[in-house]
Amino acid sequence: MLRAIRTLNPGYFALVMSSGIVSIGLHLQDFTVASNVLMLVSVAAYAALVLFSAWRVAAFRTAVRDDMTDSSRAFGFFTFIAGSNVLGVRLMMGGWHSTAAVLLAVGALTWLVLGYVVPWTAVLGTEQRPVLAKANGTWFVWVVASESVAVAAATLQPVYRELHRLLAAVAVFSWAVGLFLYAAAGIFVAARLMQYPLKPTELTAPYWVSMGACSITVVAGARILEMADAPMVAATRGMIGGLAVVSWAFATWLFPPLIAAGWWRHRTNRVPLSYDSSLWSIVFPLGMYAVAGMYLGQADDLPLVGAVGAVELWLAVGAWALVFVAMVRHVWKTVLWPSPASA
Repeated sequence: MLRAIRTLNPGYFALVMSSGIVSIGLHLQDFTVASNVLMLVSVAAYAALVLFSAWRVAAFRTAVRDDMTDSSRAFGFFTFIAGSNVLGVRLMMGGWHSTAAVLLAVGALTWLVLGYVVPWTAVLGTEQRPVLAKANGTWFVWVVASESVAVAAATLQPVYRELHRLLAAVAVFSWAVGLFLYAAAGIFVAARLMQYPLKPTELTAPYWVSMGACSITVVAGARILEMADAPMVAATRGMIGGLAVVSWAFATWLFPPLIAAGWWRHRTNRVPLSYDSSLWSIVFPLGMYAVAGMYLGQADDLPLVGAVGAVELWLAVGAWALVFVAMVRHVWKTVLWPSPASA
């Protein structure tokens, strides 16, 4: 257990993100029982990971510091923000408005802090050079965190009408910041791919977050379009609506190259496919793409987009089930009941 806590991946909150977004998709399709089950899994995972992360900070500060200065892992800390907000949105659907508001406050404040701390410690403040050589798909989690704040703020606006202008400003602000961060992360990751050799073992699951970040930008835009009138929303509604459609198209376009990359890694180069916490970085984009299609189809009256999202949701459900079973098996064999060889 101590070894597992010390080596805990800072991006493990992707488990919460994945369970939460698939639960939201099932809720939108009126599969209430299945949605509630995944919501409970998301709540339990969030509580456990908060406990384990606090334990890690208290007992293994050197390991945490090493992660904060490693540009290939540091951006995984943003999964805590996205996980908090995705879980908050799902809880709000069940009537837990106050809990969702607390999670939004925690997520937004953490986003503001880590949004400056992580780039400094992992990119500007480290002596490791070249930093660009370690740019990978986890850098897009920064975008996901920003857009998750926008989604949570837009979702809570109808509940807290006395704060509707503030929540509208937060939603539009974080959505816009996330849009620019996507452009920056895309440039850095593309530059890394073009300037440095890419080994099959380095083409890991977090590259799928590039599609997930694009999809959550769509969800945030669709939620902002549905918000009550406020100065920030009125000034940007038309632009946000257009960019949401463009973002959905680009997320759709990303599917073939991401699938081809997986084929090249695992079939062409025979890299074994075994459980790793980064696999949740595939499940989350699949679920977010499905929800993006549903929300965009409703907000912009695009039934075809909504139908694509509803069908793709079952791909996300299947992926979640496979990765969850693999995770349980992995935890059982390595932590709860390890064999002498694994120990």
